[in-house]
Amino acid sequence: MPADRAPVIRQALAVAAATSLYGVSFGALGVASGLTVLQTSVLSLLLFSGGSQFALIGILGSGGSVGAAVAASSLLAVRNALYGLQLGSTMRPAGWRRLAIAQLTIDESTAVAVSQSARPLRRVGFWVTGLGVYIGWNVMTLLGAFAGNALGDPRRYGLDAAASAAFLALLWPRLRAREPIAIAVVGGVVTTLLVPAIPQGLPVIAAAVAGSVTAWFWPKRWTARAAGAAE
Repeated sequence: MPADRAPVIRQALAVAAATSLYGVSFGALGVASGLTVLQTSVLSLLLFSGGSQFALIGILGSGGSVGAAVAASSLLAVRNALYGLQLGSTMRPAGWRRLAIAQLTIDESTAVAVSQSARPLRRVGFWVTGLGVYIGWNVMTLLGAFAGNALGDPRRYGLDAAASAAFLALLWPRLRAREPIAIAVVGGVVTTLLVPAIPQGLPVIAAAVAGSVTAWFWPKRWTARAAGAAE
């Protein structure tokens, strides 16, 4: 194994392990919301998008309609399509790999991939993270579904924070300049303000939009334009 791949694989496996533990929460909450063990497991196998899955069972569990649950879940899944556009030049999918890459394009696999410095390392990060999360998430979902209410509130075990901790571990080393720090602060403030006011999952999308606007209007863009005009 090339030495430069070893840190990427370790990072990918760590993220996969942390995220997979979170699957226990989904399995337990899926059964608690009225789904059977089979339905909960199939949902993870086919949909495989944590935010979308939690939005769906959250609405169903609170008495919402199937249409509302599917609509909210689909809205949150739009971000995966954006990830696909970002990863296209790295993964260069062809043939059957298109389906595999589409299924494994999630928050975690994208985050690990884009954090690498070279295309071969980005590909390694994507595949190891994506496959690791897919296998671990579905195994833990099944265990959580079988355990059901016996686990009690999954938050008691800190499982709801596992995925967030993994993202912070990926994000922290990248906060080395004013622009990424500003974007992170804006996203955090927007999310904090909107969580009590709008449905689950939507604050994250709003934070992403706010972060994108911040990046677009960052002063260096205007500095670059002024420098170009002066030449």
